[in-house]
Amino acid sequence: MSHLTAEQMQLRESAGAVADRYYADKALEWDAAATHLPDEERRRLGELGYLGIAIGEQWGGSGGSLMDALVVVEEVAKRCSLPAFQIFEANTGPARVVELYGTEEQRARYLPEIVAGQATMAISISEPNAGSAATDMLTRGKVDGDTIVINGQKRWCSGAGAAEYYLVYLRLSDERGAAGIGAVIVPKDAPGLTFGPREQLMGFRGVPSADMFFDNVRVPASDVVVPAGGFSRLFGAFSIERLGNATMSLSLAQAALDRTAAYVQERQQFGRDIVEFQAVQTQLADMVMQVEAARLLIWRAAMSANPLPDVGQVSVAKCFANEMAKRVTATAMELHGGYGYHREYHVERYMRDAAGWAIAGGTPAIQRTRIASEYLGRRFGQRR
Repeated sequence: MSHLTAEQMQLRESAGAVADRYYADKALEWDAAATHLPDEERRRLGELGYLGIAIGEQWGGSGGSLMDALVVVEEVAKRCSLPAFQIFEANTGPARVVELYGTEEQRARYLPEIVAGQATMAISISEPNAGSAATDMLTRGKVDGDTIVINGQKRWCSGAGAAEYYLVYLRLSDERGAAGIGAVIVPKDAPGLTFGPREQLMGFRGVPSADMFFDNVRVPASDVVVPAGGFSRLFGAFSIERLGNATMSLSLAQAALDRTAAYVQERQQFGRDIVEFQAVQTQLADMVMQVEAARLLIWRAAMSANPLPDVGQVSVAKCFANEMAKRVTATAMELHGGYGYHREYHVERYMRDAAGWAIAGGTPAIQRTRIASEYLGRRFGQRR
């Protein structure tokens, strides 16, 4: 932990203690129930200051660094994913876009609520035919006097139906491709906004996901955070969220490693602790190396933030951490044998969630394209 300051080490220790006290024993229960984090727990996170670690003091936050926030996300997520998801969203998600690019009025109106745990803001980008090809989105906002009228459909919104506010990426002009895309804040109770049935996902249980339908939804034009033509700024800010994503992957792998290290020293076969077998030692060592490498890549990218992190470093960190988490949790499953397949041992949950984080926020395939682009200083079009 030589890259952490004394204050960050203390923050890390206190976050782990808080998560042990309030959340570690809830992980299996909340996963089985697939319910979103109770509102009182979200408010508790606000009272603890965890929802405003990287948000400016003038809006109720601590004014800390991105690194500070990621340290807390990892420690809480190792114990329980649901409260960590709230910390991740508040410190690395759409609230940061509002802080970076929103008006003073928008910051003053939305950020204090989020920091206090009184509200959540989710991000809405994907559509039925616009996932990795985000610039294919069709959801449209038309100016009508001092309002924006929104029509279209969004998909795969994490928090859909539960969050109070949504940062919706949409077309705000007739220009094609990225040039017409901007972002606007839409409240959950906006007339004309409806939600589809909750998706039944392999993992991410407790993080609701659903389609969003916009039928002449009107919002004030003053809630446009980024106007048409600001797509590059939006996806620059999205690099912060990708580091949060990578840290969630890291936490799953570290938790799987911790449980596996304990298990192989307790489980006996052929009259010996199974850790005495060299094959087990080799697999465990590979897990350690992969987890440590991912953490260093994430921290390198986080420390480059000023205020945005280096895009190429973020893509390297996310791609590596996402794929690492899938490998490490699979190895944990193998070393646990039949017990790894049992929900009470947590490992199968880690595997399910690891698969989800590799899809969310830009797949490893997309990150590889970005890595090559940044490394070579070239832009590659995927269209004909």
